Amino acid sequence: MADIIQLLPDHVANQIAAGEVVQRPASVVKELVENAIDAGSSSIKLVVKDGGKTLIQVIDNGVGMSHTDARLSFERHATSKIRSAEDLFQLNTKGFRGEALASIAAIAHVEMNTRQETEELGTQIRIEGGKLVSQEVTTTPEGTSISVKNLFFNIPARRNFLKSNQVELRHIIDEFQRVALAHPGVHFEMYHNGNELFALPVSNLRPRIVHIFGTKTNEKLVPVEENTEVVKISGFIGKPQFAKKSRGEQFFFVNNRFIKSPYLHHAILSAFEGLIKEQTYPSYFLYLEVDPTTIDINIHPTKTEIKFDDEHTLYAILRSAVKHSLGQFNIAPVLDFERDSNLDTPYDFKDKGANFPTIEVDSNFNPFEEKEGKVKTQTKPVYKKENTAGWESLYVGLETGDTKEEQFTQLEVESEHLSGNLFPEEEEKGQTTASTYQMHRKYIVTSIKSGMVIIDQYRAHQRILYEQFLRNITVKEALSQQLLFPLVLNYSKTETVLIKELKESLQHTGFAFSKIEDESIEITGIPMNVSESEVSIILDQLLADFQEEIPDSSFSQADLLAKTLSKALAVKTGELLQKESQEALVNDLFACKEPTLSPLNKPTYITITGEELDKKFL
Repeated sequence: MADIIQLLPDHVANQIAAGEVVQRPASVVKELVENAIDAGSSSIKLVVKDGGKTLIQVIDNGVGMSHTDARLSFERHATSKIRSAEDLFQLNTKGFRGEALASIAAIAHVEMNTRQETEELGTQIRIEGGKLVSQEVTTTPEGTSISVKNLFFNIPARRNFLKSNQVELRHIIDEFQRVALAHPGVHFEMYHNGNELFALPVSNLRPRIVHIFGTKTNEKLVPVEENTEVVKISGFIGKPQFAKKSRGEQFFFVNNRFIKSPYLHHAILSAFEGLIKEQTYPSYFLYLEVDPTTIDINIHPTKTEIKFDDEHTLYAILRSAVKHSLGQFNIAPVLDFERDSNLDTPYDFKDKGANFPTIEVDSNFNPFEEKEGKVKTQTKPVYKKENTAGWESLYVGLETGDTKEEQFTQLEVESEHLSGNLFPEEEEKGQTTASTYQMHRKYIVTSIKSGMVIIDQYRAHQRILYEQFLRNITVKEALSQQLLFPLVLNYSKTETVLIKELKESLQHTGFAFSKIEDESIEITGIPMNVSESEVSIILDQLLADFQEEIPDSSFSQADLLAKTLSKALAVKTGELLQKESQEALVNDLFACKEPTLSPLNKPTYITITGEELDKKFL
């Protein structure tokens, strides 16, 4: 039998490796920017076009590469970071496996210009689909510039799986923010289609966070600091009142490398327990410094997950540090029965001495001294007795029967109407209409010919609003109520990018925007059944639901938007409804096209027939 095992060609092996390393344009940004960090750059510029599909360019002022190193950097497993297997346990760099440039070059058009400080001329290399097109000497600034064009040009199937430009841009911004937060000592710039998105000067950590997430973030931050033999923790956490329904401001950095750790995330949530609402997430920007030998970075292709030697100890220290920070800055409530807040010394009197009280005595005071010729004596109060003469006249006429009994003939006594039926029926013009009853402020009960219907008021109202909003978005005829004063809301740049993507669909539901800037939006109109106080809640819920992906098709986008709005505006469990509202809810539900299910495919009501009730009494 002939041999059937053979070695894969290099270009095929590189494309397979690219499937692990390069999932979307954001993956290319991550690898190139991290390489620029490892090159010792103090300034990095990122240029993106069409969400990274057309162009991704990273320009740095690092050490650059020689003529030979520039060509060798595109070979698989070529790296300057490690020399032996033992070096894997002493990693202080971002990349180390030497797969990034080879994988990127296999699926795109790549051009590199690089020059070292000691050289007068640099090197230019062009590679297309893993094949070297040209390598020549060129004039270029010190450092390295890498341009990646037409990503996945030779793998159309992978390119078809990419999302819209705005969605891919959001993922690129996420990767850019992670690297920028890990290195506040590096100057960063980012441009998309010629527009500047970020310009981050060299600064400390707190100003870097504020520059990325907006000026309003500064008031939300609480510092965290803890030094132990196991780990050194520093950074900031957000105050509990600013917790959001959407994820996005949760950052863990271990040795200046961004990681994802559900286990450590649970430690933060545990520290915030009782301070934030359910299904909300606090912000945190925490930096952990540990011994490199106690972690394993090489367990995931993207290196965003690492393994700790002693996770349990780390969990306890992190939870304790966050709790201590919340208590130290009077964020967490303190229960102390012996402490009297009235005895607290105000800060204004901190360094002032105590003023001793003085007693003034009038030595000439005499309580028996006569004033104006009279002696001051105590007198009893005098009560005047009323004249009770003629009291007999009050009873005149009672014995002779002269009372006017006819005045009481029309007297009606108000009494509560008693009914023996749970659902009384009212006879009106020969028609019988079943009444409704709200049970536990959660269910609406009404009768039908065959028995009774129990309706979940929250799910039913969701279905009604969902079909209403979906109709408005599709027909584009939603009514809007104009605000007397524009409503200004502050968001991060990532969130405003998402709102821009949804702007058209939101306008079809009744929202009106006067402007959407990098850190704020101005709303001049809202839907008819939305109050001004609910706008921020609705948009927060919207950002939470659209956090992962924005659907490409307009119908899917409208569908998800209608679900979000109906979920945020539906009458909640525990809300008391008047009779008219209950009946309107029942009528509107059964007027829907699909009254049996909520937008999330949960049953809206159940029916109990008379036979089923009879069986209960057997």
